[in-house]
Amino acid sequence: MQRASRLKRELQMLSTEPPPGITCWQTEERIDDLRAQIVGGVGTPYEGGIFTLEVKIPERYPFEPPNIRFLTPIYHPNIDSSGRICHDALKLPPKGAWKPSLNISTVLTSIQLLMSEPNPDDPLMADISSEFKYNKHLFTEKAKKWTQEHAVQKNKGVVEDNKENATDQKISSRKRDALCSQQEAEEPLKRPCV
Repeated sequence: MQRASRLKRELQMLSTEPPPGITCWQTEERIDDLRAQIVGGVGTPYEGGIFTLEVKIPERYPFEPPNIRFLTPIYHPNIDSSGRICHDALKLPPKGAWKPSLNISTVLTSIQLLMSEPNPDDPLMADISSEFKYNKHLFTEKAKKWTQEHAVQKNKGVVEDNKENATDQKISSRKRDALCSQQEAEEPLKRPCV
């Protein structure tokens, strides 16, 4: 009963006073299954992207943190390929920092902050973390590319543009396939003899 009334209050607050760049709503009529969207921050590799997250509320909420994961693929040292997030606010003490005084709004805001300021010292993806630490330019390029591919909403209003884009994508896909097969053909020549 406490969980339901608290969730209603939190959802009401999220709809009337949402944090900047964040929206959250319930799916169908289930109050424990929410969706959220976070807009990529200006000046970050995620700028221009809209990232959708799944928010599952456990039975013991607010004494247990919500289970949150990204549904939109994102290239980030603290978020893995299945969307799981490595963040203290999503874990119970002693390893985590979840407290019943936190709420969905504050957790989503902290995830938004994590997107703009990754924590490479507590990574979920070690390879992306080392890239972030030692080759930031490459990390930024890959993160921007993933954002463009997965999080930037395409304009679906103009049918002609979509036809042209589809044609362009087919052509670039063929070029990419041809280039990959050419590289694979050249690859054995580059291997050293063992």
